[in-house]
Amino acid sequence: MEKRILVTGAGGFIAHHLVKYLKSRGEWVRAVDILEPEFEVTQADDFNKLDLRLWDSCVTAVEGVEEVYHLAADMGGIGYITAFHADIARNNVLMNTHMLEASRQAKVKNFFYSSSACVYPDYRQSEPTIEGLKEEEAYPAAPEEGYGWEKLFTEKLCQYYAEDYGLETRVARFHNVYGPLGTYDGGKEKAPAAICRKIASSHNKDEIEVWGDGKQTRSFMYIDDCVEGIYRLMQSKHREPLNLGTDVMVSVNELVDIVADVAEKEIHKRYDLSKPQGVRGRNSDNTKLAEYLDWTPTINLKDGLEITYKWINQQVANSRINS
Repeated sequence: MEKRILVTGAGGFIAHHLVKYLKSRGEWVRAVDILEPEFEVTQADDFNKLDLRLWDSCVTAVEGVEEVYHLAADMGGIGYITAFHADIARNNVLMNTHMLEASRQAKVKNFFYSSSACVYPDYRQSEPTIEGLKEEEAYPAAPEEGYGWEKLFTEKLCQYYAEDYGLETRVARFHNVYGPLGTYDGGKEKAPAAICRKIASSHNKDEIEVWGDGKQTRSFMYIDDCVEGIYRLMQSKHREPLNLGTDVMVSVNELVDIVADVAEKEIHKRYDLSKPQGVRGRNSDNTKLAEYLDWTPTINLKDGLEITYKWINQQVANSRINS
């Protein structure tokens, strides 16, 4: 029997893919966002344009649903989240607190919250060759300013709603999700999409700008693995925050080289040390992910980037034709 499910943030990248995934499983899905998806028509049974910073919008969104996947957020790449601390923290705290309380009042059975690896302390990420971050290492707290703090606060709020009201909450800490149908320009794009766009816009042997010195490291998770992990976590009994990412760490320089290889272009790098680059090293420890979900991401970075680059390359080509 199909469930009645709400997905918030469904005009955005991850939640749009999640709607498609849930529909492929035969579920009834209401999608909510302030904007409709940019690149593809939603498959949701019901799409509502709502501003979830407003209490009445959250009440409307949860009406008649059994499960909530709350992915709505004011967010973007490192350039965006380091420039707008007040806006990001205010907007997200309003959405998160209203959605939790509206879900409680509507007697929603299960509530998923999309957190972030930005909750981890900067003192654990000061070198590019770090070990994977374990979930318990989020404390003592020193998360990323603005975005990281509001994510960590909402993790605790989910815990309190579970303890005080019995709302079954699930929390995933995303580690750098990428793939097609995501933002690739305009300032909110993340590193894989930005690099794909820059290389797609370049000719063979051109030079592209790299933020920082290129030695900062990250792990990257393809979108199909992300939505699979979200669903598996929601079906599990695990109530504590859980890493959701790959444990394969690469430098930004290596990321550029992989995309250049996919594009079959020789690309040179020009470093801009004045641009934000975030922490020096970040990687996911997937020990608990494997233990509690009996699963870890399976799509390797080059395979995922081939799909992502092909899509972004087509968008760049289309914009040239239409300009």
